[in-house]
Amino acid sequence: MNGVTITGVGAYAPAGILTNEDLEKLVDTSDEWIVQRTGMKRRHIAGPKEATSDLAFPAALAALDAAGRTPGDIECLIVATATPDYLFPATACLVGARLGIPGVAAFDVSIGCSGFVYALTTASALIRSGVYGRILVIGAETLSKIVDYTDRKTCVLFGDGAGAVMLERSEEDCFLGSDLGAEGSDPSVLYLPGGGSRSPLNRALNGKAENGRVNSTATGAEDGQMNSTATERLGYIQMQGQAVFKFAVQQMAGSVQAALAKAGLTVADVDFVVPHQANKRIVDATMKMLQLPLDKCITNIDEYGNTSSASIPLALADSVRAGQVKNGNVVVFVAFGAGLSWGAVVWRWRGAPVGEARAAAPAGAAQA
Repeated sequence: MNGVTITGVGAYAPAGILTNEDLEKLVDTSDEWIVQRTGMKRRHIAGPKEATSDLAFPAALAALDAAGRTPGDIECLIVATATPDYLFPATACLVGARLGIPGVAAFDVSIGCSGFVYALTTASALIRSGVYGRILVIGAETLSKIVDYTDRKTCVLFGDGAGAVMLERSEEDCFLGSDLGAEGSDPSVLYLPGGGSRSPLNRALNGKAENGRVNSTATGAEDGQMNSTATERLGYIQMQGQAVFKFAVQQMAGSVQAALAKAGLTVADVDFVVPHQANKRIVDATMKMLQLPLDKCITNIDEYGNTSSASIPLALADSVRAGQVKNGNVVVFVAFGAGLSWGAVVWRWRGAPVGEARAAAPAGAAQA
């Protein structure tokens, strides 16, 4: 069996900033309320012409530079995202074109905020099995494009950004164990109504949508696939906050323990946990359930907010730059997300550097 290691890390956040004070002007909220409930102070926001691939591209270049590689060294490209440029083609294909690597395998992973953990597990399996020798994994999001800035429950949470890691075949296997799972009986707990085949936007929901709103009980959901009865705005994140909180804490803690068991380790062996930066209360409660001190938890939620698939690689990049995560450390990446889904990966860190990201001009929309 081949081994796999991370040889380079990259991260990129757009220049736009949305502060808690800015949000006070949009909805009935306050800086104190947001910080107390989420731990968030700022979010980076993509510009009107910036899409997810535009954030993924500089993060990819930074990871390649850190690894001492060029785009031509990539054998496979995986992008984890819940906000692709288009439903198709895959955002990974667009990033590959920007990198100038035609013919290289490229695909997206769409499993909400669990995306990076799923993509890391998939890429590691492809390298360990000998299918590829070098894979670039990117987590990238422009969640601001699907946030309803009139909804106080969700608009305070989300931001934009991208992070990337270069994975390469190695003698030592740094992939120590993984646990993935999903349970999709009620997608309305956390979902994006509109745009898919269940409620296609180009059919205007058979005339049942008014002012961009739809009652989910009138969209062909009689088969029980959608249990929400609230009138919801199409194309914007919908979330049942209390249900998500309870699910997140239980599943993240359980997934960490399951991944550690597969690695033959216990929580006592963990040097750092790099969790999905969903909400500081969720992260703190997860660490408490694992009986791990908070100083073993990597967080940057105050700066970026919740960036879904990008949150773990962004936090990893910041922690490596700060000298927190060191060579030889046992690191656990853990996330939960829409699906509902969850996952954890146990990794032996081998001192990969972080590259410096530089903004690139947006690629521009496809021509009609």
